[in-house]
Amino acid sequence: MSGHSKWHSIKHKKAATDAKRGKAFTKLIKEITVAARTGGGDPEGNARLRKAIADAKAVNMPADNIKRAVMKGTGELDGGSIEEILYEGYGPGGVALMVEVMTDNRNRTVSEVRHLFDRYGGNLGENGCVAWMFSKRGYILIPVEGVDEETAMNAAIEAGADDFSVQESGYEILTTPEAFESVCEALKGKGLDVTTAELSMVPQTYVKLEGKAAQQMVRLMEALEDHDDIQNVHANFDIEESELAGVV
Repeated sequence: MSGHSKWHSIKHKKAATDAKRGKAFTKLIKEITVAARTGGGDPEGNARLRKAIADAKAVNMPADNIKRAVMKGTGELDGGSIEEILYEGYGPGGVALMVEVMTDNRNRTVSEVRHLFDRYGGNLGENGCVAWMFSKRGYILIPVEGVDEETAMNAAIEAGADDFSVQESGYEILTTPEAFESVCEALKGKGLDVTTAELSMVPQTYVKLEGKAAQQMVRLMEALEDHDDIQNVHANFDIEESELAGVV
């Protein structure tokens, strides 16, 4: 998971500007709307909606925005037609990418995504070309400051985690999708600071990148994640954190 955690650590250092927060609002509103549409408007009975609302509150989204997004999803307000699409492709050096999209205009979005792949040394592929390399897992990151490894590991195991590892950016914990929420709550209940908690597509193997290929890959990730219609990007690159920081 080293590539995953390194990219997260760089992203957190870059975050917190008004422009980034505005884009986060746009993407979270789409997620809340789609979650409410597919699973109902009651977060108690809809884990996806519950997570989306928690994420929205974490970035200080106003309660009225959240309420309207839920109502659009349930049909109480006109919310237009938002379609979920998964694109697959390859980045520089043969890195596998999965791009989760929510859009009201499929033709426009696929054209723009293809352009970004082409611009930064990648290419958009066919459905199924890289999906087999990934599995859906709960991903949790705990900072190492103030928490020794044995304490963190025991807490993770007791909470029902599948895997625990120590990385430069913190203690990484993997769970099944079903156990993700309960493990998060159990860790927080033990007083541990959870800095990242998400359902992610975790690759089986990683591709090591250096030099120009590494720089292109970072630029591609930035461009994809900056697109309003793209919710999440999953990739199997591994780049040294020092090189990542040099490009950012």
